[in-house]
Amino acid sequence: MADTAVAPATGHDAHDDHGAHHTSTGLSNNKLAMWMFLGSECLLFGGLISTYMLYRGRHSENLGPDQVWDIPFTSASSFVLLMSSLTMVLAVSSAHRKDDRNTKVWLMVTALLGALFVAGQVYEFTTFYREGLGFTTSLFSSSFYTLTGFHGVHVTVGIIMLTSLVGMIGKNRVPGDKAETVELFGLYWHFVDVVWILIFTLVYLIPA
Repeated sequence: MADTAVAPATGHDAHDDHGAHHTSTGLSNNKLAMWMFLGSECLLFGGLISTYMLYRGRHSENLGPDQVWDIPFTSASSFVLLMSSLTMVLAVSSAHRKDDRNTKVWLMVTALLGALFVAGQVYEFTTFYREGLGFTTSLFSSSFYTLTGFHGVHVTVGIIMLTSLVGMIGKNRVPGDKAETVELFGLYWHFVDVVWILIFTLVYLIPA
């Protein structure tokens, strides 16, 4: 019986297989690691939200949620952050089409919308402080600032990640699969947006 020779992989095939390591779940190692990280973040925010729900009624009569919330302003700020999810989807779509120019544009728009949301949050915190609601004013204020502040930090980290990714794409220094990298950043950003929807609903819309 004649031996069957196996032809070596061509340069193109070898390039396609590089970095395409998949786990038994069908996800790449990078995506699995991101999902595991987001799972741990769910536990973190779950604890912070539970703490706020427990202490949201521990405040003075003059400095409770009904006295300080500015629902129209926070709603507009929330809308800006939700729109950033749409621009992130457009960035991922452009990355899969190998359209670097539009990928960078939509990533920057996403980062700018996120920065606008953070600016609104800083303005809101400043207003609350001037009205007498400091971090140590009550258990309500401490849990509120901790929950929303941690979320603001996550948005800020996301902005830094997005702007760094734009720079790496511009210099063609993205490690591994470029489309997958953009998608991983998108998963983080969508997670931050979903968490804010939950926070906005429980903190601002549902009365204590």
